[in-house]
Amino acid sequence: MLVFLAFAFAYFFSALIRAITATLSPQLTQEFSLQARDLGLLAGGYFLGFAVMQLPLGRWLDRQGPKKVILGFLAVAVCGCVAFSLATSFGGLLLARVLCGMGLAACLMAPLTGFRRWLDPASQLRANSWMLMTGSMGMVASTLPVQWLLPAYGWRPLFWGLAAMLLMSMAVIAWQVPRWQRNVAPAVTGAGSGSYAEVWRHSYFRRMTPVGFFNYGGMVAIQTLWAVPWMIRVGGYTPVQAATGLFWINVTMLVAFWSWGLLIPRLTRRGVHTNQLIAWGTPLSLLVLAFIVFSGEAAAAHAGLLWALFCLTSTFLSLAQPAVGMAFATELAGRALSAYNLVIFAGVFTVQWGIGLLIDAFAAQGWSQAQAFQGSLGVFLLLNLLSYLYFLAAKKT
Repeated sequence: MLVFLAFAFAYFFSALIRAITATLSPQLTQEFSLQARDLGLLAGGYFLGFAVMQLPLGRWLDRQGPKKVILGFLAVAVCGCVAFSLATSFGGLLLARVLCGMGLAACLMAPLTGFRRWLDPASQLRANSWMLMTGSMGMVASTLPVQWLLPAYGWRPLFWGLAAMLLMSMAVIAWQVPRWQRNVAPAVTGAGSGSYAEVWRHSYFRRMTPVGFFNYGGMVAIQTLWAVPWMIRVGGYTPVQAATGLFWINVTMLVAFWSWGLLIPRLTRRGVHTNQLIAWGTPLSLLVLAFIVFSGEAAAAHAGLLWALFCLTSTFLSLAQPAVGMAFATELAGRALSAYNLVIFAGVFTVQWGIGLLIDAFAAQGWSQAQAFQGSLGVFLLLNLLSYLYFLAAKKT
């Protein structure tokens, strides 16, 4: 339990930093004269840095273990927070966000790699859900609490405080997380050369790739950025109202992940597996997204509720990540988990920036602001649907 809490403390602040640009988007847009594509690139810069580090991260986790790796990564994140607080241009902000993403890339993969060795399958799924619940707590903290602090302190001092909290989390991890023993017996579930080629070739990994990239990565892209601009520009919310809506979105996610942690062991004992849950749950998220896209301004008053419902119904896809890890031998777990995390966060970056590019492109064609948002989310909906159909059609070995 103490090891879980040590990792969870760091992941809390990782999620807060990841999501904070949604709350800060009105201030950053005004101060730096950002367009939609700039805002999408800035938010996506975190995920770009995050994605770039996933492949080397997987190798380091398997060889060096979670403790040593996460401490080195968090030191980079501290530098990123300080750089963001000192930035005076869009380029400076973007570089700092990339550094933050690189430094926080191990905050979920490190504990999941440890859990793969230390816990049984049902407990791994539960621990994963509760780590994501901790991340939702961080996202909750990135909404109204940050909005309340902005008038008194401004956004720059907040990042100095976040750098200090990351340093504290490093101290807790160094104190509580055990050393990594490299020599472990191979798991009976598989073996191999230990290369990433083995991971990429795995049929189950390929089956889960599109839904991880577009459906799950896209949900994170909405949660950490585009829900707020939609509420403001389509729904007519004030920044405070949008932050309140995002607060409840993240509270919904928190409760959902807590519930998954309780339910997963029971469902597993009854023979209900990850693939079934994803197959049953994903259509719900597609229906909610379709309603949001096609209703547009007509459902403006309920935009916050609808996005909360979309994120809630998308949590079925969070079960894919530990399932991918369990499909591989323990000596490949770090690489398998990091490779799939690369898929997810490459998707987040692509969707965040892509939505911004599409909004600007549709607006340049004379579409209204609401129509431009609807058109870009319509493309996102189509990609989600195609990814889900591929998941259903692909064969599992």
